[in-house]
Amino acid sequence: MSESTIDGLIEGGAATAGPPLGPALGPMGINVNEVIAEINKKTAAFSGIKVPVKVIVETSTKTFRIEVGMPPTSALLLKEINVQKGAKAKGEVVGNVTLEQIKKIVEAKGNSIYGAGIKEKVKQVLGTCVSMGITCENISAKEFTKKIDSGEVKL
Repeated sequence: MSESTIDGLIEGGAATAGPPLGPALGPMGINVNEVIAEINKKTAAFSGIKVPVKVIVETSTKTFRIEVGMPPTSALLLKEINVQKGAKAKGEVVGNVTLEQIKKIVEAKGNSIYGAGIKEKVKQVLGTCVSMGITCENISAKEFTKKIDSGEVKL
């Protein structure tokens, strides 16, 4: 049994049979369209963001599996607020997110974000907001975290 691995950086939900995957997968004798469909399904939550993808092909059985990497939380936040970069200076605000957008990021990150529950995971994303100059619900991310801790904001 031997495996071949093809790596690519693919825009979420928009993989095609063209380069970089199609030409590499074609000679392996597997259904390229099936691979592309599975990649697009697994990366749909990252639409508009480049995602690292590995296609591992078992060459003897012509079976494959897909491993999707995770974009950083900062990239997901920037996508949510439609800006290219975080704050350059302390105190600068580049955008605002809602609690629903934070929850969406937590859901997209799945098991790659640490925390026992939703509260801890939301607070982790809010920590990234602090360093990037992003407010939450029009208040500083630090203040929003305090509201979560005090019970004023329910998750």
